[in-house]
Amino acid sequence: MQDPFYTKEKKRRPKGSMLAADAWLDSSLYEFWHALGRGYTRYQDFMSRFHVTGIKRFLVEILSDAFTFGAIGCVLMTALALPAFDIIDRGAFNKAEDYSVVFLDRFGTEIGRRGIRSDDSVALDQMPDYLIKATLATEDRRFYEHFGIDVVGTLRALASNAQGERGTQGGSSITQQLAKNLFLSSERTIERKIVEAFLSVWLEWNYSKDQILKLYFDRAYMGGGNYGVTAASEFYFGKRVQDINLAEAAMLAGMFKAPGNYAPHVDLAAARGRANLVLTNLVASGFLTEGQVTAARRHPAASIDRTNDINSPNYFLDWAFEEAKTLIEANNAPGNNFVVRTTIDTTLQAYAEEAITSVIREQGEQYRVEQGAMVVTDTQGAIRAMVGGTDYAKSQFNRAIVSNRQPGSSYKPFVYAEAFEQLGLTPNDTISDRPVCIGNWCPQNYGRSYRGQTTLLAAFAASINTVPVTLSIKTGREPIAQLSYRMGLRQEYDVTRSLALGVAPVSVIDMTSSYAVFANHGYKTPAYGLTRMTTLNDQLVWEIDPDAPRERVLSEQTVANMNLMMRTVVTGGTGRRADIEGVPTLGKTGTTTSYRDAWFCGFTGNYVAAVWFGNDDYRTTNNLTGGTLPTIAWQKFMAYAHTNVEVLPVFGVDFVPSQAIIADADLENVEEVIERPPSLKPAAARKLLDLVDRLEATLDNATPPGDTASATASGGAGQL
Repeated sequence: MQDPFYTKEKKRRPKGSMLAADAWLDSSLYEFWHALGRGYTRYQDFMSRFHVTGIKRFLVEILSDAFTFGAIGCVLMTALALPAFDIIDRGAFNKAEDYSVVFLDRFGTEIGRRGIRSDDSVALDQMPDYLIKATLATEDRRFYEHFGIDVVGTLRALASNAQGERGTQGGSSITQQLAKNLFLSSERTIERKIVEAFLSVWLEWNYSKDQILKLYFDRAYMGGGNYGVTAASEFYFGKRVQDINLAEAAMLAGMFKAPGNYAPHVDLAAARGRANLVLTNLVASGFLTEGQVTAARRHPAASIDRTNDINSPNYFLDWAFEEAKTLIEANNAPGNNFVVRTTIDTTLQAYAEEAITSVIREQGEQYRVEQGAMVVTDTQGAIRAMVGGTDYAKSQFNRAIVSNRQPGSSYKPFVYAEAFEQLGLTPNDTISDRPVCIGNWCPQNYGRSYRGQTTLLAAFAASINTVPVTLSIKTGREPIAQLSYRMGLRQEYDVTRSLALGVAPVSVIDMTSSYAVFANHGYKTPAYGLTRMTTLNDQLVWEIDPDAPRERVLSEQTVANMNLMMRTVVTGGTGRRADIEGVPTLGKTGTTTSYRDAWFCGFTGNYVAAVWFGNDDYRTTNNLTGGTLPTIAWQKFMAYAHTNVEVLPVFGVDFVPSQAIIADADLENVEEVIERPPSLKPAAARKLLDLVDRLEATLDNATPPGDTASATASGGAGQL
């Protein structure tokens, strides 16, 4: 039998253990809080030794905040300096243009040069002292005093700009300008200026002041394809840099800031005005006296005439230089100096430039349009003319090669061609011009009217919008895009519902290549501008293969159908202003939403050309359409280009060129006959007058005069 007392005690034990644990916890917490309090008290006693009041407290707070913000600043500066560290780690300066290329036209005449003309062989101590002083006086008077960043000069420049003054000194030191030339691009951003500042300090740590100044003189761009003062001196004055006088040194020193504005071959008056300002800086900085610069003011520098360089086809040369560099690298060409024969025809180039600029000059303000571009090729793709803008001196941006403009209705030939290829349609097939929708997108015709049943030929000529959209639904939009790539478009674009109406980025040169397919019987005809490349020693580097096989893109039947339709656009559609008497002209107009872009792309049996008009900032024009200024400029160029040449037929188009006949005309009144036909241009007039002079000379020496003169005049006119 179990003891009842034992059972009772056993039941009481758990309660006693819980009381003990509770007591231990209470005592531990009590001891912990007391220890914490004692520790805090000791901490207060320790910190009380540092307690300050009055002015001492103010100074301590300032130092404390300075250390805090200094630490934050160090972290921020390190983060900002990382891009500069990356550039320095690469261990290489910006690669100056390694190649120098002389370009010839299609007939072998030099038309311009691209690439570098540089020479770093002249030591700093051999350069004229007044050239160095003129540069320092204008670009960085405190060069030998600052650490790479001229804080005083920067603040002075900022204050001058804030007051609306046109300062003679910029905010960037010579070291900063060198850092940009050696490591960075020319973009003007805050990020680039920060990196530039770090690189300037690095240059000051690693190079002496004289070494920095020598690098600056050798690597600065001086305009005209020249890098450095030594090359510039030879180019502008035909002298060694050691032999230039004070006036010439002042002109060179004035070009560092903006060679495009102050190069003497661009604007001699501006260059002399800038040089006079440099002379003023020399006096103001104390480097020279007024008496020492008086002779230079009275006898300003005169540069070598570089008029031919200004009149060169510069937009084409810029593009051709990039193409040439690609060929040089692909062929591992030896050396750095090359001669390249191009396809350009300087006469046609002048006609193209005149066509664009004259239209802008005469009607640009009326239509609120400022820019235009044109690319002309023959029917085999050889570029005969390229106009990238209205004024190369003001803007070197080549609008002819940039793929950022929508072609509008001039894209429709791709749609119709794919329909002919895929669906077997013909121009005389009928289709319904009625409202059509793809999802919630419902395009409308120009004028918001519909014709009902109409032929594809009439729809194309009138540039109806609903018909190509209907065709794109039947063929699919992706096949249309693929056809456009095969024909010549190179910029990839999104295939959207509105593709049939030309909502895709294209370039003028690519549109020319694409339309050349129609002019070349359906074969792919990419535009090209180079035909041969040699070294200066006439060692062949590369030559185009004239017999290279071409890819067929369109069937001959499709080409014939499309050419018939594009001929109708000119004879009775939106492109009537492109018609030229005696020449079979074909093409398609294009106008984009809000009248931002206007196009005419077309061809004859001789030439293919695409013309674009618009504004660089995408600003809307004053209702400018493809059937107005682009068509007028295209017609003006083609009328020039077909003067006194054999007019070739166009595949699929029945056309018999009319013969220019002068009958029963008195030789004394030939000038009046020449002025009468509007399509007979000055070039033709001059040639005809030369012919008349020869005829008159023949008449003076002829015996008997009657029948012989009559036969000669008749024969001469027939040949013309």
